[in-house]
Amino acid sequence: MKVPAMIAAEFRRLTATRMSVIALIALLAVPIVYGGLYLWANQDPYGRLSQVPVALVVEDTGATLNGADRNLGDEVADQLTTSGSFDWHVVDAAAAASGLDDGVYDFSVEIPADFTTAIASISTDDPRPATLHLRTNDANNYLATTIGTQTVERIRSTVTEKVVAEAGLTLLDALNTIRVQLTDATTGAGQLVDGLASARVGSSQLVAGSSQLADGTAQLRDGATTLADGAAQVSSGAAQVADGAAQVADGSAQVADGTARIDDIAQRVGSAATEVTSLVPQVRADIAQRLADRGVDPAVIDEILARLDPIGERVTAVDDRVQAAVGQVDQLNDGAQQVANGARQVAGGSAQVSSGSAQLASGSASLRDGAASAADGAAALRDGISGLDGGLGQLADGATTLRDGLQSGVDQLPDTDAATRQQQASTLAAPVSVDAATLAPAQNYGAGLAPFFAALAGWIGIYALFLIVKPVSRRAVTALHSALRVTLAGWATPALFGGLQMLGLFGVLALALGFSFANPLATLGILVLASFTYAAIILALNVWLGSVGQFLGLVLMVLQLVTAGGTFPWQTLPAPLAALHHVLPMGFVVDAMRQVMYGGDLSRVSGDLAVLLTWMLGALVFTVVGVSRMTRRRTLRDLQPSLIG
Repeated sequence: MKVPAMIAAEFRRLTATRMSVIALIALLAVPIVYGGLYLWANQDPYGRLSQVPVALVVEDTGATLNGADRNLGDEVADQLTTSGSFDWHVVDAAAAASGLDDGVYDFSVEIPADFTTAIASISTDDPRPATLHLRTNDANNYLATTIGTQTVERIRSTVTEKVVAEAGLTLLDALNTIRVQLTDATTGAGQLVDGLASARVGSSQLVAGSSQLADGTAQLRDGATTLADGAAQVSSGAAQVADGAAQVADGSAQVADGTARIDDIAQRVGSAATEVTSLVPQVRADIAQRLADRGVDPAVIDEILARLDPIGERVTAVDDRVQAAVGQVDQLNDGAQQVANGARQVAGGSAQVSSGSAQLASGSASLRDGAASAADGAAALRDGISGLDGGLGQLADGATTLRDGLQSGVDQLPDTDAATRQQQASTLAAPVSVDAATLAPAQNYGAGLAPFFAALAGWIGIYALFLIVKPVSRRAVTALHSALRVTLAGWATPALFGGLQMLGLFGVLALALGFSFANPLATLGILVLASFTYAAIILALNVWLGSVGQFLGLVLMVLQLVTAGGTFPWQTLPAPLAALHHVLPMGFVVDAMRQVMYGGDLSRVSGDLAVLLTWMLGALVFTVVGVSRMTRRRTLRDLQPSLIG
């Protein structure tokens, strides 16, 4: 009997009665129903989250935020209820707790009363974070807890982005205001520098004038000294007046001439001292006016004038002493004139001459002392004004440093317009954006699960077929001695039926569920090859172990269910199960389907196909060996029925 004949005989056996046909059709529909229904139910669950009931509790009382009355809780609630992300129900806390416990709501989100207040606290001395309360109930649905956690995190990110954007804009506006004010301050500092430069020019002129005053008073001092010496000589010669009236007449005439000259000098010195004294208030007023015109701070002006006032007081004191000396010189001059006029009366008033000479000596000494004081005061005035010039120089240097520092600060602050600051605040709130690019995108959640559940459905379909398909015909084993033909016939029947199952499943995925395929024919080919491989593996188990092998096929399905990496990445598996991922065939079916279905790396498919072909050929060879054993001898299992079936 040839292989096609054996396949036809098995087909006739499977369709011999109506119940057999119904059973065959039902088993052929197992993977289609399993894979189709499961993927239909999970086709796009994230697209239907708007049907998930969620309780929203808003207790926020609001607060002042960035100078305005805000209630972020109400703003968040309005945004959530209009977003359509979930079936939001705005309720109070008691209703939310009761609904969560009864399963009316999958989870609840509570915005507490101090939500806005906590966010506004960032600008106070006691900042604290705001809190969102998530309430879940795993007894309702565990995944709802995961979804709720992700939802609250998105709410937190959205509120954070809004608050940071508003605070950042306020900060940037404040920095812009500071920059404008610093610019004005820099302009004022520049004006101060210019005013101090003018003040230094005036102080230089004062230094020159005070030097001239000092030279004049020095000359006055020298003249007063000469006068004092002459007066001393007059006093010593007064004793000789009585001896030489004629000489007295001549000396008195000379003295009258000398005192006239001295009086003239004294008058000039007195006028100079008076002029200096009257000049000091004017100079003080001019300095104050010039500094004020240059925008110098009144406090600085008062400090400068305070340094000038002692000099003015000393000049006034010197003037008083000079005027006193001038008065004495006037007296001296009057006396000398009287001496000259009374020279003719010397004989009768020698005692008066002696007294007048003593007064002359005393007055000339006073004049000398006053002139010396005037010289000292003029020198002090000159030194004080020189100090003022140095102080103005230091003040000018400080003002220049201030101006340069302010300008440096202005240069470091950004000069932006309102639109730019708004964009900067938005960037500050969300400094990182995610540019997500998928090399091989799945159409939706259901399409993402399709490779795994299609591969699993293929195994379930083959496993179910072996419930009614005989792995190896006993008559064929008895009649034929070709283990290879027996094996091919025993494998071809479930393999062909498995191919029909995969074709039906592919039709459901493509037509009923509308999944897109980057390489549809390659996807169908991999499904068919997977079914062929599964048929060879289960055939080998049945040939070698009988009903025990059929049971082991179920165990092998469970192992592949957890190791194929169809849902979570296989790297998350425990080490022993991760090792099985690299051996069992279903993981390679899932990987190959992902590549051809999503448009991934087709070079990886060749390796997956090589593994599947190795499993299929290895299982067939293993089956040939088992069939060959059956043609040579019978075992106790062949003679005694299995307890399993």
